[in-house]
Amino acid sequence: MAGSPKYLLSVSLILLGGLSVSLTGCNEAQTAQPPRPAPTVTIAKPVVKQIVEWDAYTGRLEAIDFVEVRARVSGYLKSTHFDEGQVVTKGDLLFVIDPRPFEAELSLAQATLSQSNSQLVQARAQLEEANAQKEQTQAQLGLAMAQVRRARSLKSKNVTTQDELDQLEAAYLQAKADVEASQAGISSAKAAIETAQAVIEASKAQVETAELNLDYTRIYAPVTGRISKKQVTEGNLVSGGTSTSTMLTTITSVAPIYCNFDANEQEVLKYTRLAQNGKRASSRVAKNPVFLGLVDEKGFPHKGHMDFVDNRFDVDTASMRARCIFPNKDHTLVPGMFARIRIPGSAAYNAVLIPDSAVGTDQSSQFVYVVVDNKVERRVIEPGPIVDGLRVVREGLKGDEQLIIAGLLLVRPEMEVQVKPGKIEVVEDGLPNYYEPLPPEQWISPEPDPLPTTPSPKVSSLFGKSRNAP
Repeated sequence: MAGSPKYLLSVSLILLGGLSVSLTGCNEAQTAQPPRPAPTVTIAKPVVKQIVEWDAYTGRLEAIDFVEVRARVSGYLKSTHFDEGQVVTKGDLLFVIDPRPFEAELSLAQATLSQSNSQLVQARAQLEEANAQKEQTQAQLGLAMAQVRRARSLKSKNVTTQDELDQLEAAYLQAKADVEASQAGISSAKAAIETAQAVIEASKAQVETAELNLDYTRIYAPVTGRISKKQVTEGNLVSGGTSTSTMLTTITSVAPIYCNFDANEQEVLKYTRLAQNGKRASSRVAKNPVFLGLVDEKGFPHKGHMDFVDNRFDVDTASMRARCIFPNKDHTLVPGMFARIRIPGSAAYNAVLIPDSAVGTDQSSQFVYVVVDNKVERRVIEPGPIVDGLRVVREGLKGDEQLIIAGLLLVRPEMEVQVKPGKIEVVEDGLPNYYEPLPPEQWISPEPDPLPTTPSPKVSSLFGKSRNAP
């Protein structure tokens, strides 16, 4: 039984199992490793410096002046006097409409005015003649009256006859009628003078209208700016003086130039609270600086200032329109372009700045890791905007902490770590760290038109005196 094959097989299996157990124990003893060393992280102190939070917006450039050049009178276009696409100066001659019909109208109006002046002279001569005739008839009336009185006295004494008395009384009545007729002649002459004066005023108005129409045949640039192409070729008939007048070309001003942008309710309220607390002047009353950069430019090389803030929110977009202005001396800024703009969103203050890569996020907060006595601590922070390539920390850090800036995924709170020094790089964005509203001598906003010195005739006639009078 002991030498049977089954017995021998069982003994072999037992021996192999024991050998396997002993070998496994040896391997475990030989592969046991020492405790893992503490991870190494890179630390650096946060950057503490004076900054201004420059709020970012996207704006669209818009010309200050945009004019559609249209004809004021109808006629055939005679000539064009500008290079298309070039800058023209206010007052430059652009187009000429055939002036000959308007010269004829002016000549006719001037002839009518001369005729009216002649009629006035004639009416005044008639008045003088009527006055002289009145004096003559009054003298005749006085003589006739004296003769009648004398004849009546003689008739009462039977010195003269009734027939002579009747003749003298008839002569008196005739003289009296002649006086009344001469008075009517004077009134008629005065009426003729007033009529002639009215005709003269109407003729003067016709002359002024004809002169204006003749002036309108020469079309000048109303503003300085870049002119577009001509819309009408010489020899074509253009219509003018109506709402559908022919558009000849357009002119857009180039320097200075506006940039419009929109701010939402939260942003507008932030600026309002800052102004109420005296931390930032409102752009409604102060010309705060603004910086602009185009799509192919690094940084914000163009400096301007705030120019306008609207008086209401748009009900469709829940935003308020604001506008800034730039000098644009090199004509780089073109109306219709998009632009990146930065406006001051705070006053200058000392801020704590850290790399954005050092900030961790969980479901409820944002945090950073700092090293205290070679142990990791978790600090909850309130982040702000990006300034100079770094994240502003509003709350949670003082600026003297040993902040972990590399190796965040290797550590947990309360873990011991090894540290090596690092450096936080500041990438200047070209925006200043301090600002003040621009003084009046640096303002580039267009001045409003001056008030008229004298009221229009209609205003004077309606109110009886000038509105400017006390």
